[in-house]
Parts: sequence; C-alpha cells; structure tokens
Amino acid sequence: MGFITSSHFSQIAPLTKNIPYTMEQKYQSYVEKMQQIMDLQASIAVLSWDKEVNMPAKGARHRGQQVATLSALVHEKLIDPALEELVNELYDHRAKLDAIPAKNIERSWDTLQRVKKLDEDFVRRRSLTISKAYHGWLEAREANSFQTFQPHLEALLAIKREEADRQGYEDHPYDALLEEFEPGARVAQLDPLFDGVREHLTEFARKIRDRATLNDDFLYQHYPHQLQWDFGLQLLENMGYDFGAGRQDRSPHPFTINFSPQDVRVTTMIRENNFGVMTWSCLHEGGHALYEQGLPVDQYGLPCGKYVSLGIHESQSRLWENHVGRSYPYWQAHFAHLRSAFPEQLATIDARQFYQGINKVVPGKIRIEADELHYHFHVLIRYELEKALISGELPVSSLEEAWNQKYLDYLDVTVEHPNEGVLQDIHWAHGSVGYFPTYSLGSFYAAQFYATAKQEIPELEAQIADSKNGKLLQWLRENIHKHGHFYQAEELCERVTGQFLQYDYFRAYVEEKYGELYDL
Repeated sequence: MGFITSSHFSQIAPLTKNIPYTMEQKYQSYVEKMQQIMDLQASIAVLSWDKEVNMPAKGARHRGQQVATLSALVHEKLIDPALEELVNELYDHRAKLDAIPAKNIERSWDTLQRVKKLDEDFVRRRSLTISKAYHGWLEAREANSFQTFQPHLEALLAIKREEADRQGYEDHPYDALLEEFEPGARVAQLDPLFDGVREHLTEFARKIRDRATLNDDFLYQHYPHQLQWDFGLQLLENMGYDFGAGRQDRSPHPFTINFSPQDVRVTTMIRENNFGVMTWSCLHEGGHALYEQGLPVDQYGLPCGKYVSLGIHESQSRLWENHVGRSYPYWQAHFAHLRSAFPEQLATIDARQFYQGINKVVPGKIRIEADELHYHFHVLIRYELEKALISGELPVSSLEEAWNQKYLDYLDVTVEHPNEGVLQDIHWAHGSVGYFPTYSLGSFYAAQFYATAKQEIPELEAQIADSKNGKLLQWLRENIHKHGHFYQAEELCERVTGQFLQYDYFRAYVEEKYGELYDL
C-alpha cells in the first residue's frame, strides 16, 4: 500500500452513508485520522524545538498556551469514539489486512486499551500532581533540600501506583510503568541484566580504579567555539546524517527531535574548555537522528513509522557514540583532521593517546557526566530505588539516605548534598517513573547489535578506520530502522542477532576494550 497524503483523503470517502466501507477504505480512514494526530504532534514538536533554539524570552507565556491548545486537540482526537470504533472493527478483521497494516492496527488497539484505563479525572489529577512536583523540584534544587521535594514525590508516587493498578500487571507494579517507555519489558527480564552490572561490572570497574589513570588533560584546554562547531558538522556528515532532511543548532541541553523522517533535527552544546561535550553530543544525537531518518516515510503517523522503544532508540545513539566514536579505528580516521583544526591544543598528542584519554574511567556523582562503565551504576541505583519506591518497600522519607548509601557501595563516592545526589535528575519531577532502565538497555542492545554487525561485515573496523561508515549505516537501516515498530524490542533483537538481549555481549565488549586500555 502506497503512502497516503492529506490530498488523497477525499478520494477514499464513501459515496453515500448507505454504502459500507470495504476493509481497505476503513483502513484508509484510520490512516487519515492517525496522520492528523501526527500532524498536530509534529506541530507541537516544532514549537518545542523553537522554544529551545530560537524563541525570545518574552514568548514563553503564549508558547505554553499554544502547546496546551494543540495538546488538547491531540487528546480529543485520541479519545474520539469514532477512532476507537474504527480501530476495533479493523482489529476484529485484521486477518484480512496485509502484514504492515495489520500490525499498525494491533499497535493502535493496544494503545487505545491503555488510554481507556485512565479516565479524564485521573488524567487531570496526574497532570496537576506532576506540575506541582516539577515546581517543587525546582524549589528543592534552589534550596538544596530533599525535604522540600519529599511531599511532592510522595504524591507523585501515589498517583503512579494508582496508574499501575489501573493498567494492571501480573508480577510487579513497576511492569505497568515500564510499558510507557519500553513496551513489553518486565522486571523479570531486567533483573538478570542488572545482575550483570551488579555482579560483574562492580568488580571490573574496581580493578580499573586500582590501575594508573589515563591522561585526558588535553580535552580541557581552550577549544574555540566556531572551530568546534565546524568539526561537529563534519562528524555528523561522516556518519551519514542527511542535512537535506535535518539541521543542527545549539541548545542548553543537546537533543534530537523529529517532525517526520524527512525533517529530523539535532542540537549540540559547546563548552570551550571541554572538547568532549560537543564531540559526543554530536555523535550521540547523530545516532538518534540516523534512526529517525531511517524510519519508513510511507508509514508517517502510524506505529510502523515510529521507533520501537526508548531502549532501542538509545542503542542507536550509544552504538555511534561508544562503539564507533570512542573506538581507536574511528580516531585513526579523524585525528589528523582534528589536530589540523586544533594544532596548539593537540601538538603533543597522537591518535593513540587521544583514544586513551577519551576512555578514561573515573567514578563520579553525576549521571550525565559519567564514563562509559560507571554510567550503568547510576542507572542501576535508580532502577533499584524506583522498584522499591513503587512497591512501597522503601518510604520516600528514607530515599535520600538509601541513595547516598548506594553511591558509596557501588561507586565509592560520598554524596555531599542533595543537588549532587537525589535531586540531580528531573525524571521523577516529570512523572517519568520507569524511564531510567532504558539508558542501560540501550548500551546492552548496542553491544549485541554491534557484535552481530562485525560478524556480518568482517571489514567493518577497517572501514571505520578509513572513514567509511556507509556499510554500517546500511546494515542498521536494513536490520533495525526500516521496520519501525513492526517488532517489539525483544523480537527485533532476536531477529537481528539470533538471541534475546544478553548482558554477556556488553561484558565481552568492555572486557576487551578496557582490559587492553588498562592492561588487565
């Protein structure tokens, strides 16, 4: 079935109300409704992008009103009884549809079942609770006081428990909340993966901490803003990012946003005294953007035109950021150009020293500043705490103490105050309980995908060392991007690699890479 644009919708309307639609006509009506919803969501995304990139300070008041108006329209269309009736009928007759249309209907039907379980009163109360929690978090950050945030977090967790109960679950209330971010994921699946972090990575990271540290001082010299910007654009282009279907801008926090597969934008942040910030934000966001640019254009607005899960999305950014961008072959290809752009800063550094420095391993208190290994302890800690909070095993009054103890146990660091500890992330203040595990899932999926790509493209690392990334991108397009959300994450992983997600791939990757770097 070809791509249906808005200009074609009049062609599929029935001639009279007395002539019943065929299944094809009903499916086309469903496509029209879903694409209208996507049009509104894309409009909200444009306004959100503009808010971060271009909007003048005085525009904030009415921008919030504009987004709220469009969001209300999206909600109105999502709960439209006509859409539900249409999806239900198509769902009952999905065997008559081709594979992709049938999968779109199945995914939409699943979404509507979740939406129906949350009535208008609950959605209103949840929205109000999150709004209060967000402002409470801001106040707590200002006061550097967890006690200021505590009552807001207690209220938020209460409503998230109610949400889990409304959605239903078999084993753990956390399962119901995971569904929003990682469809199909369950605690029973995640626990063995994080056991790998707890049992393997803890000891491995401690061995590294006992070795002599690597030098990364050269990253913290003065790197002029414009020269960094130019170099970052070249990195994106070399990855295969299509500037005809996107652009890069600056923002306080790097992000990727899409309005369609043919308009996917990234932002970066530049610090003149820290070259790594721009470099790995470009590679990380570039990986996200390549995924979005590779989604099927003819499925715009439909489930099979969207990403699988946040874990799979994160796998694409982590693969490019770490497996490619922090590899020695990558800097064999790019270091000469980098040193020509910054001859004074890198005068005494060669490609090997650069590779070693960018992979320095040091524990810290802040998640977003963590190295490739210690990052997963930050996620593990949040995962363990979230599960305990949602189950009621851990009272919020004990959260700060539990947080600080886990940082001491896992990272050997002492948290001095809440802003560098329990208040550092905004996720809970946004109501995003169940989000954190997707960060580590992304790295685990990336390791498994990249190991499979190396098997299927034997010359892969030689190509990367020659600044040729086309075959890797083509492999990702063919095996992951083009399917949209046809498969669930575990299905996709098994289809691509022959196995469900395993921690062992990540273990093998870090042991080989960091074992060589630190002579273990």
